[in-house]
Amino acid sequence: MHCAAILLLVLYLSLPVIDASTNMTKNLKVLVSSNDFADSGIKILEEHFTVLKSRYSGFGDEGLNENMAELMSLIPGCSALIWISHHPITKELLDKAGPQLKLVSTASAGYNNCNVPELKARGIKLSNTPEVLSGAVAEVAVALMIAAARRFPENLDQVKRGVWDGIGFQNVLGLDMRGSTIGIVGFGGIGQATAKRLVGFEVGKFLYSGHREKPEAKEYNAQFVPQETLLTESDFILLAAPLTDETRHMINKTTLAKMKKNAIIVNVGRGDLINQDDLYDALKNKQIYAAGLDVSTPEPLPKDHKLLTLPNLFLLPHIGSATVRTRNDMAELAAKNVVNALYGKPLITPVLP
Repeated sequence: MHCAAILLLVLYLSLPVIDASTNMTKNLKVLVSSNDFADSGIKILEEHFTVLKSRYSGFGDEGLNENMAELMSLIPGCSALIWISHHPITKELLDKAGPQLKLVSTASAGYNNCNVPELKARGIKLSNTPEVLSGAVAEVAVALMIAAARRFPENLDQVKRGVWDGIGFQNVLGLDMRGSTIGIVGFGGIGQATAKRLVGFEVGKFLYSGHREKPEAKEYNAQFVPQETLLTESDFILLAAPLTDETRHMINKTTLAKMKKNAIIVNVGRGDLINQDDLYDALKNKQIYAAGLDVSTPEPLPKDHKLLTLPNLFLLPHIGSATVRTRNDMAELAAKNVVNALYGKPLITPVLP
């Protein structure tokens, strides 16, 4: 072979291999709604698309107006939206996006703030990030059970005041998980992950309610019962159900009246699963023993809210999935759903396929 031809061949073989399909999708824009989306997710998106990202957080009320104004200016022409926010997706935002918007990928298990009817009407796909966060949320569920049962708010107050009443033999006593009945409303990924972790606490039995029996329940000898039975027989009641029209305010004055006096409610689902005024009255009047919440309405809960005056309520600021590993997993799954949608492949975790 001629020397010049050999040189050209060597130069050609040394060139980087270009994925034509990836190169063609670089003109597609993906909008990330919050400034704190994990870098691992951004990296996946940037390998395929042009990524736009808000400079503001999608959480809390601070900066909300600035966040929404910026999203309105960035979203025209975008093919996908990654939604990381407690705030709702508005019709106005979707109008501004235009007809080429193919997917909303929410980096959460819940999607009650994604305006599902409007997305469905417009033919926009929706994906979420279930399962990858189940273990982390289950850990918080167990922590809330312990915190409420062992009266953490009162005991932490003792430490702050320097008055340790708990040293006394009969002072500030809590309740055992050992031998207790655990009722789980919503025996999906989070409910099952919580049961798995509670086995080591020597609980008496598991009950669960929902639309149908789950074959996975056999592993924990969990009994499928009507919700009323669960409410009347459980010592701990875990809410791990999605927020729907059916489940909104499922814990209210009527259902609270069915519970044991020693009942403890734990909510890792959504704040509006509980009527908070009715919960306040039940806790204030010691109709039930305690509550542990990782979610509330609104979020954040105002610091002067009446719930925060109760010694038998333990509240966390919605940290269920807040671990480094889990948030990276959520970001990567949300990003991979975008990749699949814009390449015409099935969504990994579809809500609206």
